[in-house]
Amino acid sequence: MKYNSITVSTVSKDADLVSSAMFDVGAGGVSILDSNDFLELVKSDVIWDYVDEGLLKHSDVVKVSTVVDAADKDFEDRLRARLAEMATAGGVTYGEITSELIDDADYENEWKKYYKPIKTSRVTVVPTWIKYSPEDGERVMRLDPGMAFGTGSHATTRMCLEMMQAEGKDVIDVGCGSGILGIAAALTGAKSVYMCDIDPLAVKFATENAALNGVDVKVECADLIEGDATADLIIANITADILIRLAKDIGKHLAEGGNILLSGIIDGRADDVISVYEREGYAVVQKMSRDEWNAVLLKKK
Repeated sequence: MKYNSITVSTVSKDADLVSSAMFDVGAGGVSILDSNDFLELVKSDVIWDYVDEGLLKHSDVVKVSTVVDAADKDFEDRLRARLAEMATAGGVTYGEITSELIDDADYENEWKKYYKPIKTSRVTVVPTWIKYSPEDGERVMRLDPGMAFGTGSHATTRMCLEMMQAEGKDVIDVGCGSGILGIAAALTGAKSVYMCDIDPLAVKFATENAALNGVDVKVECADLIEGDATADLIIANITADILIRLAKDIGKHLAEGGNILLSGIIDGRADDVISVYEREGYAVVQKMSRDEWNAVLLKKK
């Protein structure tokens, strides 16, 4: 199977905005290559199997990449149009956009270069190919993002990992991707975990990652709104527009006294998302912001 690897050059402060543009036009995941991140990692005690020294050279240019099915011939045009729209509005700076045709084997190995262990207060996410020695009491999640991506490096995922309180609760992870949030919930004591995604590939990798970590979870290729699952905690790390569309119906899946944890919300959309949920009868319990992204914990009034 063939894929297009599409890369946009930008600056560090706009990397997340370029990522958001990719998600807006249909990307399933992104990778951000910022030399500052690698320089910080080299100073840490993480042991690497492989490092391309070229990645460690300092540069002000940040590369934001995604990989899409080669059959989606309009993706690059949609991305260029979305970036141009954002630039006109004064929201993003970007430069060269490149595209490269690759096969599935090259695809998998290429992304491995960009992942690193991510430590949060609840769990440390470690890609399967990296050696890592946990500290006493440290919970470690081994993860192979595969083609679904998602190893916790993005601010939206890190905030969810910090904010989720899953112990003893029934948990739903909407749009589970590689399964990181649902698996983290299971590792931190959730009573049960249900994960769903409309992408069969994401469901495949989420299922495999759950087995890799020895957690008992249910994973389905499904749209939550069309199902009947209920939970004490619903986690949705998606995009602002989808979160807004979920607002009217997501409550029917929430147990009495339960919470909803929303993430994937860029700064400019945070008020929009919160106001829609407040109109549906939810109150803000906690809000967190990081790198121009927002996460919010809500409770039904």
